[in-house]
Amino acid sequence: MKKIDVLIIDDSALVRQTLQEILRSDPEIGRIETAQDPYVAAEKLQEFVPDVITLDIEMPKMDGLTFLKKLMSQHPLPVVICSSIAGHNTEEGIRALEYGAIDIIEKPKMGLKIFFEESKILILDTVKAAARANVKKLKLTPTAKPVEPKLSADVVEPPKISKMQLQTTEKVVLVGASTGGTEALRIFLERFPVDCPGIVIVQHMPENFTRSFAERLNNLCAITVKEAENGDNVLPGRALIAQGNKHLLIKVSGARYFVEVKDGPLVSRHRPSVDVLFRSGANYVGKNAIAAILTGMGDDGAKGMLELKQAGAYTIAQDEESCVVFGMPKEAIKLGGVMKVLPLEAIPYHIMEIAKKGKW
Repeated sequence: MKKIDVLIIDDSALVRQTLQEILRSDPEIGRIETAQDPYVAAEKLQEFVPDVITLDIEMPKMDGLTFLKKLMSQHPLPVVICSSIAGHNTEEGIRALEYGAIDIIEKPKMGLKIFFEESKILILDTVKAAARANVKKLKLTPTAKPVEPKLSADVVEPPKISKMQLQTTEKVVLVGASTGGTEALRIFLERFPVDCPGIVIVQHMPENFTRSFAERLNNLCAITVKEAENGDNVLPGRALIAQGNKHLLIKVSGARYFVEVKDGPLVSRHRPSVDVLFRSGANYVGKNAIAAILTGMGDDGAKGMLELKQAGAYTIAQDEESCVVFGMPKEAIKLGGVMKVLPLEAIPYHIMEIAKKGKW
């Protein structure tokens, strides 16, 4: 297999050196070049075409977003945003995904060895996933116009839940995604009506970025989208997105589904992990679950999807043609956990059809 060539663009000499050391530790990485700003990067790109670019957002002379827009309009390449989690960088990171970046990673964590080792795993996995990504599939449909604010009767009268109301067989949608998933989730969620089942999502993304990501989707979708908080109820017409760097589980109390946000080690090389969410779905939701595994590198979610299927859930995988990276769906299919394979845009409509039937 051809080795992966990488161009690192960052104004910090320490970050450039650290990223180089991390990348050089992997035998799949080939030539590594560095640039302290986009102007130096542009000169290097005249004689060196990398498989992946890692790009900082805040830099002198030209910021990362401006460079990214120019690059994607003239010579699209897989770009991974490598940013700190401070301040407005989170919102700009989400905007970078809209402009065509493949993924976001947090700058390497120094200090405790365990934090550095986790950073190293996530950085290498993301860069290698980006090298296999199909950049042309990142923009499948135009972004919809923001919808009107979603108000409910809660603004006038708070809800009262009786025991009768809690006796439910409500369906729940569980979703896992990784590389290419930020745009895939936009396309996916924009197609759900307000009477859709409750949705719980794990998207591999660094901490703090998920709140901005959820807020962006909330402004675009008819349904409500929010970053999951411990104890949030899973409700019709609402999607909960896992916090970055925290595992997300779905639990049940009586007939009420709610989510649990937990610390813990990397599972399937990720935190949050799709396998963790799917395992909890198999344990607590079972035949009331409809699960979808979307674009992404690796095998996170494959085992969990098989467990869901064995627990009576209905399971769907995104097809290869519409995936940016056909890794996670492919592994789930290979393991025998998938009942239906569909193009991305068809999955929400199929979920609604299945949920209304109430059985499969």
